[in-house]
Amino acid sequence: MSYVPSASRYDSMKYNRCGNSGLLLPAISLGLWHNFGSVDVFDNGRNIVHRAFDRGITHFDLANNYGPEPGSAEENFGKILKKDFPGYLRDELIISSKAGYLMWPGPYGNWGSRKYLISSLDQSLQRMGLEYVDIFYSHRPDPETPIEETMMALDSVVRQGKALYVGLSNYNAEQADKAIQILKSLGTPCLIHQPKYSMFERWVEGGLLDVLEKHGVGCIPFSPLAQGMLTDKYLKGIPEGSRAAKEHGFLQEKDITPERLQKIQKLNELAKTRNQSLAQMALSWLLKDKRITTVLIGASSVAQLDNNIDSLNNIDYSESELKAIEDILT
Repeated sequence: MSYVPSASRYDSMKYNRCGNSGLLLPAISLGLWHNFGSVDVFDNGRNIVHRAFDRGITHFDLANNYGPEPGSAEENFGKILKKDFPGYLRDELIISSKAGYLMWPGPYGNWGSRKYLISSLDQSLQRMGLEYVDIFYSHRPDPETPIEETMMALDSVVRQGKALYVGLSNYNAEQADKAIQILKSLGTPCLIHQPKYSMFERWVEGGLLDVLEKHGVGCIPFSPLAQGMLTDKYLKGIPEGSRAAKEHGFLQEKDITPERLQKIQKLNELAKTRNQSLAQMALSWLLKDKRITTVLIGASSVAQLDNNIDSLNNIDYSESELKAIEDILT
């Protein structure tokens, strides 16, 4: 059966202006970092994308190396677009990709050179079957390449019609400030910054958010649930098959300390008083800050996706709730 989008898909989603730009993004965006690769079940990913769009998520975030295998998330997303999203629906989607991590062997398949970034975007467009992406990111700063070269590459892809906007990811406050100023001088303003940010990862509060606010740049935190720690998954320890139980994952068993477990349990009790799951509270806690445009979630099932989107039902916090959260986290 062919996919027919819900006619009411825009009725309940909240959309926020991205910095000083003209672009509105959904308060929740879907990232395809996990669960959309060649090792995953294609129809599950396809159903998640359908449900996301039906609930008003218009922004789908990828990168050249998402998989595994690297590149396969873009390939699978391209298949979903071709099967289920006819040409006119492309105008209702915000599709982003990135380059900056190792993608192919040799000296030109990593970091931030002009050669790598432009070649990578060409490959990403081919994998997804697109003429352009809406947002193209420098995935991380390159300590060996002049930041001017990296920013000039971003400017070039916009002028070539391969991207509508550009963004940064994993740049600290000082690096972001310099990059944003260079992009502005080139005539291609930075649209958005994608940092790692959650209740357990708060480095952005040490200056980056102030830089973004000063320049009118949006912010889209990734890993808002701290790789699943800010969910009910780890309330009773480390379950078999979870990310922390895997030997080579981004979340390691050593990260789930008794002290961290105690904080997770206390946060969960507080979430209950707000009639939210722990994940819903963790997402809405980020969105309480007006400098946050949208929060980037992952999903392994439609049910998990729905639970996360429902965080938007309560994004208001009392002073006492905020204090209670800080008391737990500190």
